[in-house]
Amino acid sequence: MKVKNVPIKLNVSRLSNEMNYLLKLLEDESSISQNPIPINDDFDWGAFIDLVKHHRLYPQLYPKVKQGQTVVPTYVSEGITKLYEANIFHMLHLTKEMEAVGKIFAENDIPMLHLKGPMLAKKLYGDLSLRTSGDLDILIPIKDLGIAEKLLVAEGYRKDEYIMTVLNDWKWRHHHFTYVHPQKQVKIEIHWRLNPGPGLEPAFKELWERRETEVIGGLPVHTLGVEDLFVFLISHGSRHGWSRLRWLLDIHQMLKLPMDHHFTIRLLRKFHSTQLGGQAMILSSQLLSSKIPREYDRILCHNKSMQLAEGTIFYLERMINLHSLPLSEEISTYHKKYIFSLKSFFQKGLSFFSYFYPYPEDALAMPLPKVLHLLYFPLRPMIWLWRKTKKSALT
Repeated sequence: MKVKNVPIKLNVSRLSNEMNYLLKLLEDESSISQNPIPINDDFDWGAFIDLVKHHRLYPQLYPKVKQGQTVVPTYVSEGITKLYEANIFHMLHLTKEMEAVGKIFAENDIPMLHLKGPMLAKKLYGDLSLRTSGDLDILIPIKDLGIAEKLLVAEGYRKDEYIMTVLNDWKWRHHHFTYVHPQKQVKIEIHWRLNPGPGLEPAFKELWERRETEVIGGLPVHTLGVEDLFVFLISHGSRHGWSRLRWLLDIHQMLKLPMDHHFTIRLLRKFHSTQLGGQAMILSSQLLSSKIPREYDRILCHNKSMQLAEGTIFYLERMINLHSLPLSEEISTYHKKYIFSLKSFFQKGLSFFSYFYPYPEDALAMPLPKVLHLLYFPLRPMIWLWRKTKKSALT
């Protein structure tokens, strides 16, 4: 692929045979019978299945397995079929709960936007069964968090995490709370921001004005407008190092939808994410043969976009689950550096100044009455130094 005569080529030489085979199968109109992919004698089908599971790609592979487009052993095709069928039931279960929660929130005048889940599967793939979703992700105004929690608890949900906070830093440092229903086995993430802070992003009111609506089960279900959704999926995938190909496949599908690309670029620029957009589209074009609209040429040509795209190969060489803690020292160190590299100069400045805002750990190190919490601002340098000195002494 060339953009304004600038060659764009990722170094994927270290990817395994199994990963390369998986990538080929994900390409549109990929017919293995017409364009065979060499499979060496040492090809590891067990490793291939592990990749399919890790990247959550069995919904996309199932139709090709069923139609005989893939060269796979019988036990592999049967395994993919079982995973696909189990996902159908899971997605139907999520959809039913999505409708139930939507009705409760609507009755209590809580506006909500579905970020992913069944609605994303329907929007991108036209079928609930063709994408996996572990939970429901819902965005609501921050002022409605209290009543939303009461409603969920009344329905049997339990808060799965309690964020330590001081001086209300949770409002901008974090972006969602998690609730789990132990009987229904459903997890819901209630967002008040699209991404963790510090950082700029559109206000809920803006997103609500640009929303798209579809009637499901007799009730209106609202999602992000297509341009807002594209920018959100880009920021989400980049923050996770595109460590699951499912997220990159979402970008591939988004690029097929009618979209105002000029408005999308304005959004990326406004929220300092052009480098992330370039990264996503370079990866999608190189790994999934996506067709990138010409409007994005300048973004693709940016050296920063290419550097970020190359930085994600580290994650694709390994099956990294960033939510499986603790991470190894190698992965943890790399990911911290990678996250910092994603930031624009402005965002790095925001991050720097955010360190001067008190952290919950400061309150643990030096407990003060709530009325005196403002003292943590002038005391923070001293507390930080004391904590570091104590930590060094322990090690």
